[in-house]
Amino acid sequence: MIMADGGGSNSSRSRLWKMALQNLANELGLPLAVCHFPPGTSKWNKIEHRLFSFITQNWRGTPLRSLQTIVNLISNTTTKGGVTVRAHLDTHHYDTGIHVSDADMARLQICPHKFHSEWNYTIKPQQGRN
Repeated sequence: MIMADGGGSNSSRSRLWKMALQNLANELGLPLAVCHFPPGTSKWNKIEHRLFSFITQNWRGTPLRSLQTIVNLISNTTTKGGVTVRAHLDTHHYDTGIHVSDADMARLQICPHKFHSEWNYTIKPQQGRN
């Protein structure tokens, strides 16, 4: 089960997100159930909001002069409730401007859920692709 925001690069409308999930389902050989928060409701994501305030407290106005400084501030954050944060810098190169055609979308094994199928679906592994 993957819970995702309703906007940004992992939104329910993102073709590239769905294609990447299809690749992951193929690699794992497992169906991936995906449920998106409805658009405009990412404020319901309790984990994000629990952490952001603690990250801000830990930051305490430290000048953000390097990516390593930012990663260290985030990864050294803890909460009174025992939540700890792990963070690392991803230095991989990612292509931009990737177009996912209608034909690409038609090949995805997306099975809509009965309730709000525009936000909730399962992506099944493609036969012979894992």
